[in-house]
Amino acid sequence: MLNGHATDEELHLAVGQMLLVGFHGTEEPPDTIRAALTTGTVGGVILFRRNVEPGEDGLLKLAQLNAQLGACHPQGGPPPFIAVDQEGGRVMRVRGSGVTPLPPMGRVGATGDRELVAQVGEVIATEIAALGFNLNFAPVLDVFTNPENTVIGDRAFGSDPHAVAELAGAFTVGHYVAGVVPCGKHFPGHGDTVADSHHELPVVLHGPERLEEVELIPFARAVGAGIPMIMTAHILVPALDALHPMTLSEVGLKRLLRTEMGYDGVVITDDLEMNAVAERYSIEEMVELGVRAGVDIFLICHTEALWKRAYARLIELGSGDDALRARILRSAERVRRVKANILPGAPYVAPTSLDALQRELNTPEHRAVIERVER
Repeated sequence: MLNGHATDEELHLAVGQMLLVGFHGTEEPPDTIRAALTTGTVGGVILFRRNVEPGEDGLLKLAQLNAQLGACHPQGGPPPFIAVDQEGGRVMRVRGSGVTPLPPMGRVGATGDRELVAQVGEVIATEIAALGFNLNFAPVLDVFTNPENTVIGDRAFGSDPHAVAELAGAFTVGHYVAGVVPCGKHFPGHGDTVADSHHELPVVLHGPERLEEVELIPFARAVGAGIPMIMTAHILVPALDALHPMTLSEVGLKRLLRTEMGYDGVVITDDLEMNAVAERYSIEEMVELGVRAGVDIFLICHTEALWKRAYARLIELGSGDDALRARILRSAERVRRVKANILPGAPYVAPTSLDALQRELNTPEHRAVIERVER
């Protein structure tokens, strides 16, 4: 229902689809997470290395944890997103001898081989799907143009925007095959920054022409190809909005991404607990600015109290303003559409033994793909 006239229960379920949260633990979902997913208070979770015990036995426990998470959703409602950052290189939340070792995408991109890049993307997606993940925060669409930029660096496919666009597009193909949602990041481009948004607010001083010629090209290509999800960057771009970081900017998201670029997929924030935004805004301010700007999912990776406050504020906004209520319902519709179109129809069932899991991870075929990259 998109006209703003929704019941309280429909609003509750819509707000839940707009929250994706993190938690601590490796074997059982915390009771609060299980309850939030089952009642529809949140629509997904993100896992980190803190959720994965070391060793190959840890991978089996991870698969079983994800199966439990996947079974938690309101009756008749969509399954939750179970997300991970599995880019390759230094950003791999699941690593070790049990999974295929992955080089950084800078090295993969240096091959210039789109077919090979697509195979690498399929290796990544196939293995995380075997572990129960259905959303990967990759590919990186940033163009690496500043050698001092260590936060992106070799995470990017390269320094040429057209090559980045082509290779990132190839990377996503295998995700669809595996039933994993790809997410391009970090809009509108984090490749020419020095500061790390985990710690402070980076500023990009380029004007509109430079942004269109470099930073925005991979995102424009991804939008044209129908990428289902895009993650925002906590960066200030004064040429677009001198007041708010792009994550919270109506100019950046509603006008540029939605209207000018024509994107109608899911927009997700980077983690709202990162200092670039958390030191400047309360969580209530962030979700209000974000929903007005066009954000569909708010990512809150660590603190339970914060996602509960975000939920309460979104309910308050949707209850008190018909236009914001309609915006919330529209966001939930986008999220549900992606889940329906890409996620597997059958629920994930974890392997019952380590041997069964190992038949899908770090296979000779997967290692051969990576060996081609290294050659």
